[in-house]
This record gives sequence, structure tokens and C-alpha cells, in this order.
Amino acid sequence: MDYYSSQISKLIEELSRLPGIGSKSAQRLAFHIINMPKEQVSQLAQTITEAKANVRYCRCCCTLTDKETCPICASEKRDHKTIMVVENPRDLAAYERTQKYRGVYHVLHGAISPMLGIGPGDIRLKELMVRLQQDVDEVIIATNSSLEGETTASYISKLVKPTGIKVSRIASGVPVGGDLEYVDEVTLARALDGRSTL
Repeated sequence: MDYYSSQISKLIEELSRLPGIGSKSAQRLAFHIINMPKEQVSQLAQTITEAKANVRYCRCCCTLTDKETCPICASEKRDHKTIMVVENPRDLAAYERTQKYRGVYHVLHGAISPMLGIGPGDIRLKELMVRLQQDVDEVIIATNSSLEGETTASYISKLVKPTGIKVSRIASGVPVGGDLEYVDEVTLARALDGRSTL
């Protein structure tokens, strides 16, 4: 039985499709949006539409950006000979918050997971191998400490080692089974400083 009008029910249904938003959170958001001034709702809708239309992958590192090249790849202050490989843009942001890493990144947009049917061809490994044909000294593998993250790290290591480029893995300190986006900056910085060669 519907408690609300069809418009409210539809809004709640759409909001509940967002990750981490259950039915109660969706209801709370829906009523908040309905009670917002019309201009704010229009601005929110326009911002979502523009982001969807304009955000794309950086041509270098594959992170999300609204320009052809992201600010990190475009910066001359960054060490372009050191590439940190992360699973998603949230992990990149987590490392940037430490303010300890001065290299560039490569975002895979996933991890190898045979159980979920995700193979090496389903993540941005081909783009990484193209980048490694340039002048690169080190690849730091900073995938999550989950089974999928470890599988991906091992696969990347086997791909990169024959090129003669140094391959390292972030040190422990990041909890096993944890996602980088939820780890505090101090732990991430220690993991980066204590990385080991694979």
C-alpha cells in the first residue's frame, strides 16, 4: 500500500537506488528536497545533469574529471615517473588527503574478481601498460587489502616486472578487508612510507 502520492513515491524509489541509501534515508532525502526552495532544487538538478554530461575519464590516469586531463596529471610539480595504481577515484582522493605523495596515479575502476566475473580486461590495465611505455621509474600498487585487491596487485606485478620498472606494494597498516577510502590519513601515510618491493 502506498502511503504517499505517486510523485513522492517515485522520488523515494529513485533516491533509494543510490548506493548506501536505504528506504528510510531515501524518505528523509525526498522530504528534504520537497521542502527546499524551488531555486535550490533547480540548482541541484542542473548540477547533477551537468556533471553527468561533462565528467569523463582523464586521458592519462583514467580518474574522473571535467577536463581532458585531470589537475594532478596536468601539474608540472608532480613526479610523472612514479605511478600509484588505485582501484577507484575515492582511493586517489584518500591518498591526496595525506599530502605525502607527489607522484601521479592510475585509476583501475575496479579490481579483478573471478567470483563476480571481473577479469583483467574489465578494468583499466591496458591503459596502464600503455603509460608504462613512457619514462617510468616505479609503479606503486595501492589496491585494497581485500582478496580482489591482492589478486589485482599480484596480476599487475607479473605484468610490470618484465619491463624492468620497479614495482612496490603499499605496506600493511591498512586493515585487511578494509577499503582505502575509510582509512585515516596517518595510517595511509605510514602504509605509503613502508611500502615494499614485490
